[in-house]
Amino acid sequence: MPEARVIRLRPEDEEPVAPPAQGRTWEEQVAGGVDFLHRRLTGTYETDEFGFDPDLTDHALLPLLRPLFHKYFRVEAQGLENVPSQAGALVVANHSGTLPIDALMTIVALHDEHPANRRLRLLGADLVFEMPFIGSMARKMGTTLACNEDAERLLTENELVGVFPEGFKGIGKPFRERYTLQRFGRGGFVTAALRTGAPIIPCAIVGAEEIYPMIGNAKTAARLFGLPYFPITPTFPLLGPLGLVPLPSKWLIAFGEPIDTASYGPGAAEDPMLVFNLTDQVRETIQQAIYQLLLQRRSVFG
Repeated sequence: MPEARVIRLRPEDEEPVAPPAQGRTWEEQVAGGVDFLHRRLTGTYETDEFGFDPDLTDHALLPLLRPLFHKYFRVEAQGLENVPSQAGALVVANHSGTLPIDALMTIVALHDEHPANRRLRLLGADLVFEMPFIGSMARKMGTTLACNEDAERLLTENELVGVFPEGFKGIGKPFRERYTLQRFGRGGFVTAALRTGAPIIPCAIVGAEEIYPMIGNAKTAARLFGLPYFPITPTFPLLGPLGLVPLPSKWLIAFGEPIDTASYGPGAAEDPMLVFNLTDQVRETIQQAIYQLLLQRRSVFG
């Protein structure tokens, strides 16, 4: 198969985003599908230096996620006005759910619900890129390595960067600790924001905790497969592959008011106390927002 051209894609360089399939006629969908297949076969599509493939994302990956977003989890996005339309920003969110579906739903929320159809470029752990197929798809969807160098490059290029500082501690925590934030690490995301002057947008996600209630961790199996944890849920592994079907919880995603970093100057990134205080401020802001969303949600599955 012909290879794609590798170019540097900036937000202002991209073609207008095509409307979701549900907003187009049947003939338009068929024509779009034919054009997509032609581009893939001839290699007339573009990727950036990180491996991001907007053509594949828009015409294959996002359409697969939209039914989950709209019909299954019935996601409601709030505070989208707090996300800039063009400038770079760092979206910092809580992480949960045994599998990182919350990251995917946040991508859809910002792409489909934001007036500017913002793309969220996620920062992923090393393990993500070591997994067959998943690592490749993550790259194509815009995910890059969770390191300050990549984060700063993306922010400097006015990209919207997403980070989940809890990491595997968040998505792999037991169900009894649901909606209680884990440690945010050493504040590397704050350092990247300070060096680039990008605002930090706290993001609270409610709903992911209930899709795979983790009631146990098979540590021996986790070591065998080289995983940070091996979840035991009410349906997995008891029901086999059927246990991988997530429960249809009701989701709320709220983007909070931006936290300014530009006023500190890039040199502030070398101040460990400031980095610690800002990290703690972001964590506490997200925790309080989670409590507010839980009060708004009438029921887990309603």
